[in-house]
Amino acid sequence: MRQDSRLSRMLHVLLHMARHEGPATSETIAKMLGTNPVVVRRTMAGLREAGYVRSEKGHGGGWSIACDLGSVSLLDIHRAVGGPTLFAIGNESDNPDCAVEQVVNAALDDALHEAEALLIARLGMVSLATLATAFDARCQEILRPVP
Repeated sequence: MRQDSRLSRMLHVLLHMARHEGPATSETIAKMLGTNPVVVRRTMAGLREAGYVRSEKGHGGGWSIACDLGSVSLLDIHRAVGGPTLFAIGNESDNPDCAVEQVVNAALDDALHEAEALLIARLGMVSLATLATAFDARCQEILRPVP
């Protein structure tokens, strides 16, 4: 099964944009992601509607950050890009009167709800500013000469 990487890809784009002077065009972002500019515009539209980015048309236009990185969480971005349900595992419900199906579904439901709640809480705790700070630290680490 193919994984949905919209959240990861858009976080990547947003961090680049946060550390880049001036707007980034859909074409530039598409090259970075190895995709089509139309796909970029479609995905970025959700971020724009949520108020996290803005777009300018014409010469010198493109996408730019429109929010305080500290006030936006990874969960906010996941929701803005129309992220899918967090888990693709689901229950069978062909025979709802079957006792085996009921027991199996109850066990899976509990585990999935618990895992999803944990993931949602974690995504909600990490801000774009936290990622930007970690990115800056990683860059400094790479640039630091080896003694």
